[in-house]
Amino acid sequence: MSKDDKDTAADAPKKSKKKLMIIVLAVVLLGVGAGAGGFFFLQSRANAAAEEPAPERGVVVPIENTMTINLSDAHYLKLGFALQMTKEAGEEEVDTAEALDLAIDQYTGMKIGELETEKGRATAKEELLAKIEKAYNVDDKHLVMGIYFTTFVTQ
Repeated sequence: MSKDDKDTAADAPKKSKKKLMIIVLAVVLLGVGAGAGGFFFLQSRANAAAEEPAPERGVVVPIENTMTINLSDAHYLKLGFALQMTKEAGEEEVDTAEALDLAIDQYTGMKIGELETEKGRATAKEELLAKIEKAYNVDDKHLVMGIYFTTFVTQ
């Protein structure tokens, strides 16, 4: 082997180590950057949640009559519920007709299998609560904060 061949062979590993170090350094820097970005994102969300105080509980408005709702495949749901109002809503009487209508729309045609599991009932309840909150929480006033099932019977 000539001297030039030895120099070329010796230079090749040094270059590959240099490239490897640059790649490793770039990956580490990207990982640190992504971690820092995630940390600051989560901190800003936590701060936003901490700034918005939870509404205080007010009166519970029971919906006096239970209703029977048609599910799919000739099954039925007997449903009764109450609205948990906030203190901001005050003590004035609440018209519950829209809440009843939203409940009928939510549950009509659902499969009984969806409502027989705890997860299915919880999901349907969360969806109903979201619709009721959207309907009753207007003009930057948070009036409804929850619903309670007083009757929930499937057949």
